[in-house]
Amino acid sequence: MIPKEARPGDDTAGLLFYLYGPGKRDEHVNPHMVAAWDPTVPDPARSDDFSIPDLALLLDAPVHALRGRRPPLHVFHVAVRNPPEDRRLTDEEWARVAREMMHAAGIAPHADDQGCRWVAVRHADDHIHIVATRAREDGRQPDTSWSRLRMQEAARGFEVEFGLRRLTHADGTASRWRKPGEAEKAERRGLSESARETLQRAVRDVAAAATSDAEFFARLAAAGLRVKQRIAPDGNVTGYSVAMPGDRNGEQKPIWFSGARLAPDLSLPRVRERWSGPSVNTAVTLADAWRAAAEKVNAAAGQLGAGGLHQGAGDVAALGDLIVAVAVISPHFVRSQMREAAYEFERASRAPAARQMEGQARRLYRESAQLLSTSARAAGRSDTTAALGFLLALVTSVEASRTWHEAQQHHVQARAAGRAGRLLREAVEATAGAAAARTYKPGRKKTTARATGQGLATGAGEHQMVAVVQKAVPAHAQSVLTDPAWPALRARLAEVERAGEDPADVLATVAGRREMTSADSVAEVLTWRLGGWQRQRSATAAAAGKGPSTAPTGGAGGAGPSRKTGAPGPVGRMPADEQRKGPKRPK
Repeated sequence: MIPKEARPGDDTAGLLFYLYGPGKRDEHVNPHMVAAWDPTVPDPARSDDFSIPDLALLLDAPVHALRGRRPPLHVFHVAVRNPPEDRRLTDEEWARVAREMMHAAGIAPHADDQGCRWVAVRHADDHIHIVATRAREDGRQPDTSWSRLRMQEAARGFEVEFGLRRLTHADGTASRWRKPGEAEKAERRGLSESARETLQRAVRDVAAAATSDAEFFARLAAAGLRVKQRIAPDGNVTGYSVAMPGDRNGEQKPIWFSGARLAPDLSLPRVRERWSGPSVNTAVTLADAWRAAAEKVNAAAGQLGAGGLHQGAGDVAALGDLIVAVAVISPHFVRSQMREAAYEFERASRAPAARQMEGQARRLYRESAQLLSTSARAAGRSDTTAALGFLLALVTSVEASRTWHEAQQHHVQARAAGRAGRLLREAVEATAGAAAARTYKPGRKKTTARATGQGLATGAGEHQMVAVVQKAVPAHAQSVLTDPAWPALRARLAEVERAGEDPADVLATVAGRREMTSADSVAEVLTWRLGGWQRQRSATAAAAGKGPSTAPTGGAGGAGPSRKTGAPGPVGRMPADEQRKGPKRPK
C-alpha cells in the first residue's frame, strides 16, 4: 500500500469534479464517496439534492472563515494505492484507511473534533483519493510536517492487517506500477495486461539474452516492438524507448516508454552492464549446456556476495537475468513455475546499492545464461534429465541470495528470493516426476471400473488412497497422512487412477526418483512430482496420437494460472498494430 501526497492546490471544486468525472480516458468507474470527516455528509454521486459544488463549499468553509491571511494553497490531496496483485479492498476497508491516513498526516487526528474537513473518493478497485482543506475548525493550521513518513508507517500496518503485499518505502528498487488508466484501457481492448507490463516483460527477456547493443536492439525489433534510439551529437546511443504496435494516444501517436520508466534496471546503462565481459563457447549440445551451466551455478552460489555489498548487488542482478533466460527455454511442463519464479525474483535481483558487475559469481551466472540461450536456440527443445541437475543448482543459488539479502537487512528482497525459491523447488520436483514418467514401465492395467474412477468421490475413495500411500511410501505414510497437503495429494492420486494407472505403483516410482528426507512437506513434494508425471504422460500420449493432452492445469503442484504482469515469457513477433496478450496474473 502506497500513499502518495500530491502537490498542494487551490481549487477544491476543480479537483472534486475531476475525481467524480470520467477521467482523462474514461478510466474512472463508479466514482463515489467512501468516507468523510462527518459521516452525515451526502455523496454527490448518490444524491439528487447535493452537488459537487455543495461539497466543495462545505470543505472550504473553514478556509473562508479564517481570520487574516488565508493559505494560498489550501487543498491537501493524497492518493492511496495498492499493487495490482493485492486483493480488492471493500469500501468499508478503504474508509478505515482514509481515516487512519488523515490521522497520521495530522489533518484530522482521532478524537479531535476541531480537525480539518476531508472526503475520500473511490473511482477504481485499487485506490482512493483523499481531499482535505488545510484549515481546522478552530481556525488554526494543521501540522503536516511529517505527513509523508507517518502515512507510510500507517500503510505498513494495513499491509499486515489486510494481508497485503509487504512493501518498503523508497529503497529505489521497485518497478513502476501501471496506472489505473493503463489497466482499464487494456481491459477495454480485451488484453490481459497493460502495454507497460507487456513491454517490461519483453525488454527484460531480451536484455537477459543479448550480448551487445546491436543484438539488444535487433532482438527488440524481432519481438515486434517499436524501438526508438536516443543518439547524442557525437553519434553514441545514450538511451532508448519502446512502444507497443497499436498503442496510441488521443492524437494517434505511439505511446513511448523509456527503459528507465519500465524498471530501474532497464535503462540502457544498466542493460549494458549485463553483457560486459568475454563471450563463452556455446558450440555444445543442449544436454551438455545444462550440465555445464549447473557446474557454473553451483560454483557461483558459493561466491555470491563474497566481494562485499556492491559486488553482491551485481551478483543477484546477474542471477535474476539467468532465471529470466532459463524461464524461456525451460521444459514446457515447468515453464509456468519458472516464469513465476522469474517474476518473484525480479525484486530480489535489485538490491538497494550500487552494483559492481565484474565479480566471479556474476561472471558465472552470465556465462550460464549465454550458454543456455544459444544452445536452446540451436537445439529447439529441452532435455528433462539434464535440466533437473541445473534446476537443483539454481535452487542453491537462490537460497544463497536469500541468505545474503537477510545479512544485508534487505527484507523485501529476502522475502522475494524466498518466494522464488519455493517455486523453483516445485519446478525441481515436477521435473523429477516427468523424468520418472519417461522411463516408467507400467504394470498390469487397472480394470475398466477402476479406470473410470467409479466410487472414488466419497469416503471409500479416501480410505483406498490411504492404503495406496501406506503401500507405496511406508516410511513416510504417517507424516503424509497428517500433512495439510494430503488432500491435494489424494486428489492427484485419484487423477492417476482415473487415467488407468496403478496409483501405488506410480507413487512409489516418483517417490524413489529423489530423496525426500530433507523436504519440509513430503506430501507437497509428492504432489509436485505427480503433477510433472501427469503432464509428461499426457504429452507422450498426445505425441503418440492417443488423444489430446489432458494434463491438469490447476490444483496443487499443477501448472497453475500464470501471472498477469512481470513474469517473463518467450518473445516472438507480434502482428502489426496489434498488442500481444500476456500471461494472466492471479489476484
